[in-house]
Amino acid sequence: MPLAPFVANSVTSLEAAEAIAPKAGSLRARVLEAIRFAGERGATDEELQTVLAMNPSTQRPRRIELAHAGLIREASFTRKTRSGRAATVWMVA
Repeated sequence: MPLAPFVANSVTSLEAAEAIAPKAGSLRARVLEAIRFAGERGATDEELQTVLAMNPSTQRPRRIELAHAGLIREASFTRKTRSGRAATVWMVA
């Protein structure tokens, strides 16, 4: 089973990657399904974290993995977060 991404030279990051590895596939599937469900509206990381009740440190790496695999893409538009900052919107590729 491949490890989840981790920060080189960080013992705690490696330990976290080892701990999440057995669950990473199902977590990726949950993130992908939420993006697919969002349709043409897409979803920001913040929106995904809210709808999935998922910690940002769990959701964001799964979204990055999906993007690297070419399963999702950045939308041509952004959306504001609760703090008013522009956020990337993600859509199924």
